Amino acid sequence: MTVNSEARQKVFGTLLANALLRWETLVTLMVTLILFLFVGNVSLPFIEWQPWFWLVLGGLAETVLVASTLADPEATEQALAEDFEREYDLRNIRNRISRERLHSAFEYRRNMLKLADAARGAMRTRKRTLIGDINDWIAHMYNLANRIDYFENNDLAARDLEQVPRKIAKVKREIKNDKNEQTRRDRIQQLDLLEKQLMSLEASKRTIKRAEIHLESTLSALGTVYAQMSLLGTKDTGSTRGQRLSIEIKDEIDKLQDTIDAMDEVQFYSQQFNDDFMSAIEEIDNDESLDLAERMTRQRLSTEGEDDSDELARSVDDQRLTQRQQ
Repeated sequence: MTVNSEARQKVFGTLLANALLRWETLVTLMVTLILFLFVGNVSLPFIEWQPWFWLVLGGLAETVLVASTLADPEATEQALAEDFEREYDLRNIRNRISRERLHSAFEYRRNMLKLADAARGAMRTRKRTLIGDINDWIAHMYNLANRIDYFENNDLAARDLEQVPRKIAKVKREIKNDKNEQTRRDRIQQLDLLEKQLMSLEASKRTIKRAEIHLESTLSALGTVYAQMSLLGTKDTGSTRGQRLSIEIKDEIDKLQDTIDAMDEVQFYSQQFNDDFMSAIEEIDNDESLDLAERMTRQRLSTEGEDDSDELARSVDDQRLTQRQQ
C-alpha cells in the first residue's frame, strides 16, 4: 500500500464530504433535475428515451466527479490539513498563552503548505515531507499545552500550595510548645512530611514554568524553520540544507518529548507522594489516638488497683501493636 493510498483511506470521509459539497456537484444536480423535469422527448435511434435516463446520467457524472476528487493528490493534502486542525482543536486548550502560541504554529504550518503547493517536482515532495515532520512537531506542542493545562487547573495542588506553608508554621509552633515526648516526635514526623510535600508542589510549579518557556522557544524555532524552508530552491532538493532542516525539526521534537516525559514523571511522583503522605498522616493520627486512649486508661486504672492496672495496660499495648501492624 502506498503512502498516498494510506492517506486517502485516513481522510476518506473528509474527501467524500468535500466532493459532495463542491460547486460542480450543485451544478450537476440542478442540470439533472431540469433535464428530468422539462426535457422528456429525445430522439435517438434504436432507443426509446425515458425521463429517468437523465437521473442515471446525472448519477454517473457525479460518480466521475467524486472519483476524481478521491484520486486527486491535492484534494488529499487539503483533506489531511483539515483533519489535522480538527484533531488538534485549539478550543480545548484553556491556557490563553499556550493557545496563542499554538495558533501561531498553525499559521506557520498553513504558510508552509502554501510554499509546498507553489513548488514543483522533487522540491514539492521534499517540502511535503518536511511538513509531515512539522505535523509531529505541532502535535507535541499541543500535548505539552495539555500538560500545562492539567498542572494549572489542578485545584487540589493549588490549594495545597497555599495551605501547606501555613501548616508547616503551625506544626513548628506546636513542636516548640509541646512537652509530651511522644506527640512531639509525631509532630516532627508530620513536619518532615509537610516539608517534603511543599518541595513536591514547588517542583511542579517550576516544571510548569519551564514548560511555558519551552513552548515559547520552540515556537521561535518553528518560525526559523519556516524562514529557511521559504529559501529552499530547486537546487536544494537533495542538498545538506534540506537534510539539516530535517535534523533540526527532529531535535525540536525530541526536546518537546523530553519535557513532556519530565512533566509526566513529576505528576507520577507527586501522586505517589500524596498517597504515601496520606498514609503516613493517617498512621500518625492513629498513634495519637492510641496514646490518648492509653493515657486515659492508665489514669483511670491508677485508682482501681495496681494489678488491674497492669493487666488493662497490657491490653492497650496489645491493641496498639495490632493497629500498627494493620
